[in-house]
Amino acid sequence: MSVFNASQVEISTFFLIGIPGMEPAHTWVSVPVCLMYLVAILGNCTILFFIKTEASLHEPMYYFLSMLAFSDLGLSISSLPTMLRIFLFNATGISSDACFAQEFFIHTFSAMESSVLLIMSVDRFIAIYNPLRYTTILTSDRVIKVGLIFAVKSISLIFPFPFILKRLKFCKKSLLSHSYCLHQDVMKLACSDNRVNIIYGLFVALTAMLDFLCISVSYLLILKVVMGIASHKGRLKVLNTCVSHICAVLIFYVPIITLAALHRFAKNVSPVIRVIIADIFLLIPPLINPIVYSVKSQEIRHRIFEKFCKKRA
Repeated sequence: MSVFNASQVEISTFFLIGIPGMEPAHTWVSVPVCLMYLVAILGNCTILFFIKTEASLHEPMYYFLSMLAFSDLGLSISSLPTMLRIFLFNATGISSDACFAQEFFIHTFSAMESSVLLIMSVDRFIAIYNPLRYTTILTSDRVIKVGLIFAVKSISLIFPFPFILKRLKFCKKSLLSHSYCLHQDVMKLACSDNRVNIIYGLFVALTAMLDFLCISVSYLLILKVVMGIASHKGRLKVLNTCVSHICAVLIFYVPIITLAALHRFAKNVSPVIRVIIADIFLLIPPLINPIVYSVKSQEIRHRIFEKFCKKRA
C-alpha cells in the first residue's frame, strides 16, 4: 500500500457484504444462491447450444435470443466468484484490481443486455408491422452486424470505468454496499476528486434509460398496429408473440429502476432491502429468461423434449 499526503494510507483491498444481519445464515443462503447460478448457467448454455446446432432455429428472433443468453451468461459468471465466496466462505475481501475488473464485466454485460432488449423490441415491431418483409429486412448477415455493432458500443461505453476508478485515491472507507463491485458504489469511497466518475457514470446511466425509452416507443408503435387488427383473437395472437420479451424487459429494468429510486428518494431504507434488490438484478434475469423463452417458444421447447426423449430411448 502506498502512502500519500504524509498521513493517509491508500487502500488496496475493498470489502463486500452479504445480507446485513444474516451473516450466521450465509451458509444456508448459499444453497439457493448456488442452485440459482447452476440453473441460470445451464439454462443459458442450453439455449445457446440448441440455437447453434439446430438449423431450424437459425432465424433472426433466435439469433437475438442467443445474444440475450450470452449476456445473461456473462452476468452470471461475472458475479459468481464474489457471491459464492461471501455466502460459502464468508470471504468478503477483494483487491482493487479484481474489483475494477469485476465492475467492468458486470457493467459491460448489463449494457449488452440492455442493447439486446432494445434490438429485440425493434425485431418484434418489424415482425408485427411488416411480417411479409420480415426475413428480407432482418437477414442473418444484418442481424450479426447489428449484434456486433451493439457489442462494440457496450464495451466502448464501459471501457473507461476501470481507468477512471484507478486514478482515484481510497484512504478511509473500504466497505462496499453490495455483494459485488459496481462503479457507482466504488467511486463513493474515494477521498480524491471523483467528479469525472460522477459525470461519466451519469452519462452511461442515461444511455441505459435511452434504451428503455426506445423499447417503450417500440411497444407503443406495436400497440398502435395491434389496435388496427379487427378481430380480438388476432390481437391476442399478435400480443402473445411479445410476452417473453416483455417479461425479459420487466425483470431486467424493474430492479434497476427500483434501486435507483431507493438511492434517490428513500435513503433511510434498510440496507437489507437494497442488497436483496441488487442481488435480484444479477440473479433473476439470467435465471428466468431461459425458462420463459423455453416455455413460450414452441420450437425450442420441442427441440429440448426431442433431445431428452432420444436420450431416454
